[in-house]
Amino acid sequence: MFTNYFVYITTNQYRTTVYIGVTNDLQRRISQHYFDSQNAKKSFAGKYNCYDMVYYEGFQYAKDAIAREKQLKKWSRQKKNQLITSFNLKWESLNNQVF
Repeated sequence: MFTNYFVYITTNQYRTTVYIGVTNDLQRRISQHYFDSQNAKKSFAGKYNCYDMVYYEGFQYAKDAIAREKQLKKWSRQKKNQLITSFNLKWESLNNQVF
């Protein structure tokens, strides 16, 4: 299976805020989050410094990735935390995996 699209979760330094998004280029998107947090701070991720990726899933089709993003955004924070922890126990930044 080709993974052309990704659902990802980023968080801030203190792991208090999470941002869920969809992209077809994780490296480019994580860079955008980082530069938004350093400069403009106009986006949610920029305002809350959510540039540490702690979770991602790959999908072949954009529609599937978008559906998963919508599903995750409806979840409680506790359920999101459990998902992240099951994938990344210590909530370590995964940014180096894409760069």
